[in-house]
Amino acid sequence: MDLLTLVGVVLLVFWAIATFALDAPGLIHACLTLGVFLLVLGAVKRSERARGTRPPSR
Repeated sequence: MDLLTLVGVVLLVFWAIATFALDAPGLIHACLTLGVFLLVLGAVKRSERARGTRPPSR
């Protein structure tokens, strides 16, 4: 498991716990957005490494 995926999972677990334990202000919900973003980014990077290709530069 790479670092992006690990940090994404940690943020999602923190968000899930904090949502029910706290009043869930906007900063807590930012963890949800950032966690999902990091999971998707980690999956894209992992698939690029598996194929050995990179997207064309502009």
